[in-house]
Amino acid sequence: MEILDGKKVSNDIKSEIAAEVAKMKERGEKVPHLAAIIVGNDGASLTYVGSKVRSCERVGFESTLVKMPSTTSEQELLKKINELNEDSNIDGFIVQLPLPEQIDTQKVIMAVHPDKDVDGFHPTNFGKMALDMSTFIPATPFGILELLERYNVDTKGKHTVVIGRSHIVGRPMSILMGRKGWPGNSTVTLTHSHTKNITQIISQADIVISALGVPNFLKAEMVKDDAVVIDVGITRVPDDSRERGYYITGDVDFENVSKKASYITPVPGGVGPMTIAMLLKNTLLARERHRNRE
Repeated sequence: MEILDGKKVSNDIKSEIAAEVAKMKERGEKVPHLAAIIVGNDGASLTYVGSKVRSCERVGFESTLVKMPSTTSEQELLKKINELNEDSNIDGFIVQLPLPEQIDTQKVIMAVHPDKDVDGFHPTNFGKMALDMSTFIPATPFGILELLERYNVDTKGKHTVVIGRSHIVGRPMSILMGRKGWPGNSTVTLTHSHTKNITQIISQADIVISALGVPNFLKAEMVKDDAVVIDVGITRVPDDSRERGYYITGDVDFENVSKKASYITPVPGGVGPMTIAMLLKNTLLARERHRNRE
């Protein structure tokens, strides 16, 4: 069994991006600029956005953090998004999800200009991804592809089972694993809450990608020997015996599943760090595109 070490690979990617940014500076070029909008005070979101800002500093990007109160109206947020769309200094930006209930998430995703949508959520970018065209791939699926590639995991002709059909992970992952090329060329089954015989389907998978958000859902008896297991789930489980009052776990019963798997991602330290690294990669790509247009 080999651990797919997202922490190590993400550090490698950040070092590669930092080297690229250093060359840009030497040539006197503008360095990439990533902005993030956060609405409200969700603890997990604040932690996540904070780590994005620190990652920008590490690779030499400029970064802007726009904090808005939880009482922000949809109109106010859309106005701010429009400002960032029109700001030529900013190459890419994200709106941190989830948003407060008074704001329509779909409207917000549609408002971000596709050229600056480094999250890869806009229908234009999602459609291009589905058609195998060059575009921004959503950061988490992009990170999973990168892990599979860097560990030389064979995906051709394999049966990949994706658990969960979210627009952020499950659905794009199912499209990407079935695309021509590598990683890809696998036969994909997309499962969800209405799938019958889900255990039986999972037990036939060569590659399992779980993005369900249910702690320890995937048990050892559900996976076949030598399966590749990618755990996208990340849940805070309350635990008074710990200093923080919780511990973080994934969808996979790691201790037992790891005894059967050929490759597996840990939680934390697997897919999570890759998401931020690929967001930076998308921002670098956005900068290159804007420079070519200029």
